[in-house]
Amino acid sequence: MKRFIAWLASFRLRILLRTSFLLLALVVLVMTVTVLQEEKRRSVDNYQASLNKTKAQIVARLHHPAGQLALLNPRWDAASAAVGRPLVLPFSAIDFDDQNKVRNAMEMAGCLVKYADHGSLCVAIGNNPWAGGFIYAAGTFASGPLEAHRIGDEFLDGAHRLRVTVRLREQRWRWIAPFEPLANGSPTPGEGVRGRFTGYVELPDRDYTGARTIKEFRGWVWQSGRCLDAAADEESCRRQSFFSLRLPVESLRRGILRSARPVWPPADLDQYEVQVEVLPPGEGAPLFASDRAGAAPPFALDALSTLLLPGESLSIRRLKGGKEYDVAELAGRDEAQELSSPLLTRLIGRLPVGSLEAAEVELHDEISTPLGNYRLVLKGDARSVNKTLSVVATRLSWFIGAMLGAIAIAWLVIEIGLIRPIARLTRRTRGLSRSVQADGGLERYDLADLRGSDELGLLAGGLDELLQRVREDAERERIRSAQEKDMWHAVGHEIMSPLQSLLALHGNEADPSHRYISRMQQAVRVLYGSASPSEAFASSQLDIAVVDLAAFVANVAENAGIADVLCHGTAAPVPVRADEFALEDVFAHLLRNAERHRPAGTPIDLSLGLEDGTASVTVANRGPAIADDMLERIFEYGVSDQAESAAAGNRGQGLFVARTYMAKMGGTIVACNTANGVAFILTLPRYRPA
Repeated sequence: MKRFIAWLASFRLRILLRTSFLLLALVVLVMTVTVLQEEKRRSVDNYQASLNKTKAQIVARLHHPAGQLALLNPRWDAASAAVGRPLVLPFSAIDFDDQNKVRNAMEMAGCLVKYADHGSLCVAIGNNPWAGGFIYAAGTFASGPLEAHRIGDEFLDGAHRLRVTVRLREQRWRWIAPFEPLANGSPTPGEGVRGRFTGYVELPDRDYTGARTIKEFRGWVWQSGRCLDAAADEESCRRQSFFSLRLPVESLRRGILRSARPVWPPADLDQYEVQVEVLPPGEGAPLFASDRAGAAPPFALDALSTLLLPGESLSIRRLKGGKEYDVAELAGRDEAQELSSPLLTRLIGRLPVGSLEAAEVELHDEISTPLGNYRLVLKGDARSVNKTLSVVATRLSWFIGAMLGAIAIAWLVIEIGLIRPIARLTRRTRGLSRSVQADGGLERYDLADLRGSDELGLLAGGLDELLQRVREDAERERIRSAQEKDMWHAVGHEIMSPLQSLLALHGNEADPSHRYISRMQQAVRVLYGSASPSEAFASSQLDIAVVDLAAFVANVAENAGIADVLCHGTAAPVPVRADEFALEDVFAHLLRNAERHRPAGTPIDLSLGLEDGTASVTVANRGPAIADDMLERIFEYGVSDQAESAAAGNRGQGLFVARTYMAKMGGTIVACNTANGVAFILTLPRYRPA
């Protein structure tokens, strides 16, 4: 685990930089999603507020007389206006004798159909049948000064006149009404002209001798004193005239008189056709005709759809007799929107906004009219904000993409310019470390290509120079080792010859001198031909044989040449497999160390112990304890407790040799602290004959 952590630590800088860029990209994405969620919450709030505002606008427009007119005439459209179908006014009747009252009523109700050349017309009935079965017609036209019909003139075509035609299926009523000024009438300059249209039943010829006026036909006209063209002559300029008519239609009056509770408006009202024409004096073309093309109808319920957003709908139902009848179904128009990303649309749809988001929102209200109540149901879908928000998010997604692209480019620049050189330097440094530990081959490692003027280049340059020095030092060390090896060869050769001669003089193996000379030859053979003592001891070959450990330990204690060496053991033989010379060197090193550290006059104890399959010898002495962190290090080559040990002849190799020889004989050696000193325990496997 420690090795894995150490290996992972070598990538720490790369992991840190790459993780930083990854976290930066994630933060950008999280911020984007957070902003989208907040915008969605705000959009849902705004949508609900907008829906309530739309409902308030619709209710306000329907409470206005123009809205009431649209409610009372839900199927009235431009085609109806073209043929002159009457409207049901939100008023019970019109005071058609008063210009201001009539004009205000028509303008408030918004029933005037606009025509070209300052023309307009409203054809309607009141909402109260008991006000009389009349059709009202009011409007404007433009003409020069009105020519009046002279009293007593049997011909009507010398004056400005109205021609009114009312059709109901096969029935037709047609009136002609010439202009007659008021009796008190010469107007002051700029005041205008006031008069009336006197109604006659239209005859096929021009002669109206003896014709009687229709009492129930009432018509008034008011011509403005201002010229429509300011530069024209005031005497002959064109002016706008406003007229108001009450048309007696027998079919309407009969429907009222036949029943105590007449149906109003009449069921066949949409079958009536009213045509109004303003004729000039003579045989010229009409100054105004209601069947003229290009009429612009007034406000209708369809106009409410412009207030609705895509996905919203408005249902208008009339309440009558405890039941509801559909009047109009309107829906918001789907406008062509910009393209949106399906992925962003799905993402926005999944963003939670708590309880604010509802699949469908319904708002209700009720409008009262003289002919009944109408229920409004406004429906909206809060999820429609997802599409709108998705369009905006798609339009701004390039900005998020640009940010992520900038982060990617910055990472790529750092990856190529910094991380990759660091990775190459790390791989080469790690390989260099393994090569130095393994074979010392430094020639194949070159950091010159990583040199540069930046921080990493300076570091690589410094390491390259250091590596060059290491190569030079390694080469010098190799030459020195070769020289030492040659020296060891020469020394070993010069020592082996005298020792061989001495061994010939003491040829008897029972002679103690023969034994010591053999040990000297063994030591020289171990070191002979090796580049260093540690290599020599590690590569030495031992002659393993059966040795009586009890007799061997007693002989060591007796002939150690050190005072107060006590042996505690057993008299019975303890056979083990070992090399006598190597084992004697082990005890010699241990006894010399014990003698050096024990207080004067204290003994050195050699204790022999037996366990299942093993035999152990404990070499103990009194004296200072060994530090806990040094109990294992003292067996390493070159470790000594004496300062300047090499100068005093101590190379720190005694315990290293002892552990090396014990391992080659299949045994172990450990050091431990006792109550009053130090003990070294040697363990060897016991020999059991087959």
